[in-house]
Amino acid sequence: MFKKLATGAAFALAMIPAASYAAGGGEQHITDYAFSFEGPFGTYDRNQLQRGLQIYTEVCAACHGLKLVPLRTLADEGGPQLPEDQVRAYAADNFSVYDPELDEDRPAKPVDHFPENNNAGAPDLSMMAKARAGFHGPYGLGINQLFKGMGGAEYIASLLAGYTGESKEEAGTTFYENTAFPGGWISMAPPLSDEQVEFADGHANDVEAMSQDVAAFLMWTAEPKMMARKQAGFVGVLFLTLLSVMLYLTNKRLWAPHKGKH
Repeated sequence: MFKKLATGAAFALAMIPAASYAAGGGEQHITDYAFSFEGPFGTYDRNQLQRGLQIYTEVCAACHGLKLVPLRTLADEGGPQLPEDQVRAYAADNFSVYDPELDEDRPAKPVDHFPENNNAGAPDLSMMAKARAGFHGPYGLGINQLFKGMGGAEYIASLLAGYTGESKEEAGTTFYENTAFPGGWISMAPPLSDEQVEFADGHANDVEAMSQDVAAFLMWTAEPKMMARKQAGFVGVLFLTLLSVMLYLTNKRLWAPHKGKH
């Protein structure tokens, strides 16, 4: 079971108001990570989603909420798939909600949603992976999106791993150099550090690995039914293909006696 909410640094996905970065930065660079859920037959990696959930809980939830995500979905197929008893324990151990009937806070239950933001300036992360585009294309044509997809998860992972260690101060605000953030400088301090989170399975916990794990988790929160949608799409394409073949053969059979006649 995961630790209680950490009071660590806020998660820097924030996200692009002009005031959040300084001018004069370098060119934006987004890494094209090979996530398991990409492509028409891709699926979420359950272990990666569980690691991403742990990172969110121990680091990000101190400031950022997931108000659109029901806690019970952590047990759903295609997601982190925690056993139901772990979902109940996770909800109760990490979150509390106000109960108007009791007129006080109570431990969260699976029927509740993740809490809202704990920081007035922190964006909610429920749909962040779909709200951000990692790939665009020359002249804004979106050609790269045709081949690589929107790249929201790539943007998040690249942002979290994109801090160079350089910083500067302007007008009383400290900015941190980040190769993925538009303008090159972001006012949010690096939220992740190597070995900040320990995984029970001993998986790699350097910044780049953890960035990909939490980005995959946020992709799931934004698109929890992705696997069902892909399956429905595959069935639809298969049905249309078979229908096209049947129509072709039927048409050929109907017109065969009339071919060559004038």
